[in-house]
Amino acid sequence: MIDLYTAATPNGHKISIALEELGLPYEVHALSFDKQEQKTPEFLKLNPNGRIPAIVDRSNDDFAVFESGAILMYLAEKTGQLMPSDVKGRSRVIQWLMFQMGGVGPMQGQANVFFRYFPEKLQGAIDRYQHETRRLYEVLDGHLGEAEFLAGDYSIADIATFPWVRVHEWAGVSVDGLEHLQRWIAAIAARPAVQRGLLIPQRHTDDAVVKTAQSMLTR
Repeated sequence: MIDLYTAATPNGHKISIALEELGLPYEVHALSFDKQEQKTPEFLKLNPNGRIPAIVDRSNDDFAVFESGAILMYLAEKTGQLMPSDVKGRSRVIQWLMFQMGGVGPMQGQANVFFRYFPEKLQGAIDRYQHETRRLYEVLDGHLGEAEFLAGDYSIADIATFPWVRVHEWAGVSVDGLEHLQRWIAAIAARPAVQRGLLIPQRHTDDAVVKTAQSMLTR
């Protein structure tokens, strides 16, 4: 059994999607950002950085894992699924996983903040992060013109990237003209396990999301 500590964010959805795809039993612990539950001493024992998601693998001596990319790798290696075992195949998956972790996530995350939540409208910052996010989407689109999925077969690299790209409009970033990326989004969105994973935990309303994000900017 896996304990999943999460919230309804792209990083949280990565792990619930992976758990659904892998068919692993798990128990959801939804954390409230408004209540700062990710900063409690109990949670900081699992993730010293005070961020979601985190997991505890009860079947492996209550082993705790934090950072969404590290969790995806742990689950893939634990099950022997969603990541090849050969050196080259594994490297391809990790390369695209790092592309999301170091590029798409941080850049789109900043686009979200400055476009939606920041108390001042800083157009220079909005443009900078929206343009960089779009550039990264174009990299994805070019690659997906030659491959069905990011690392050849469907993998944790796709699972890591999809929850971010699917909410591109929230960051004010268009996918117009990126036909290969649009095809990839639709293909992943059609997977039953992905659809189930996106419902974990129960979604907040847009007003609640905005309120939470705005309150976090002042802390």
